[in-house]
Amino acid sequence: MPYLTSAYANPSAHHGAGRDASDALEAARDNVAVILGAVPEEVVFTSGGTESINAAIKGVAMAQAEAGVGRHIVTTEVEHHAVLHSAQYLERFGFEVELLPVDEYGRVSPEAAAAAVRPDTALVSIGYANNEVGTVQPLAEIARAVRKAADALGRRVPLHTDAVQVANTHALDVDALGVDLLSLSGHKFGGPKGTGLLYLRRGVPFLELISGGGQERQRRSGTENVPGVVGMATALRLAQEEREQFVATTSALRDRLQEAVRASCPEARINGHPTERLPQSVHACFSDLEGEALVTALDARGIEASAGAACTSATWEPSHVLLAMGVPIELAIGSLRMGIWPTLTAEQVDYVASVLPQAVAECREAAALARR
Repeated sequence: MPYLTSAYANPSAHHGAGRDASDALEAARDNVAVILGAVPEEVVFTSGGTESINAAIKGVAMAQAEAGVGRHIVTTEVEHHAVLHSAQYLERFGFEVELLPVDEYGRVSPEAAAAAVRPDTALVSIGYANNEVGTVQPLAEIARAVRKAADALGRRVPLHTDAVQVANTHALDVDALGVDLLSLSGHKFGGPKGTGLLYLRRGVPFLELISGGGQERQRRSGTENVPGVVGMATALRLAQEEREQFVATTSALRDRLQEAVRASCPEARINGHPTERLPQSVHACFSDLEGEALVTALDARGIEASAGAACTSATWEPSHVLLAMGVPIELAIGSLRMGIWPTLTAEQVDYVASVLPQAVAECREAAALARR
């Protein structure tokens, strides 16, 4: 709050109020660096996960191409659209994008990632955990495999991870993970919306996407969002301190909800890895209905859910994640994603389970009528 009121100056200004704002910005950077096991200079503040991902992929790819390293980018079929669309954007400028397949749970094998590394590979980008079905990738194993393959070629291949989903549940030490770039979004762990950060390891080639005033050590121009950054850094610290309790609480609620869905709608398909997945969501598919209709039916009953990634629901279509996992399209169009927060109660979970069968039946009846 002080940085929205009394200490609201531009942190680039050289007067006292500006220095106060700059001090707050750098204190937040220091705090984030400790959590990441990084040095403060490797932390770049952005407007959110989407910008952090775009900056990582496009910034490194363009720098690698400029240096003559290569234009080959490796990612997976189940990435967030911020990753996939960034890669597709680069294809317009002569880059080659290789999409790694996943298994039925949405996991990519470290061996497949290593096998994709070539002499002209500019970047590998593999998400830590999937934003739809919650499957967690074996990221440290993937990093070791990619590094070994790159070493055999006498190369250094930067590895980026979209870690937007995991700040509440997993440690973020970049050296333990073996990553060179890591993207986070403030609102995913209780910080203000419109805030994010990019970890950029020293020595990784990078061209800035936003030019102008030279803020963030020439890597992201624009006056920094001081109150947002301060709030995000505090939220990240709290999220990491409270990880164990968050996991314990949400896991119990998830299991309760998941078992209730199985009991009330036994034909539903539960998606994601059985054990290696985030505890804060349940993702299911229902036959003979459309997910958007089910979301609307549940909303009328006071239940907030989505038919896929929350940020793409306005332009809903069958999930590319589910299709890549081999889910039949007739099931994929009936997907439902239910998020869990520790403030949810067992009684609320039971209420969802109690009304879900009726909502499903209504949607199936409406779909059947529409097909006649």
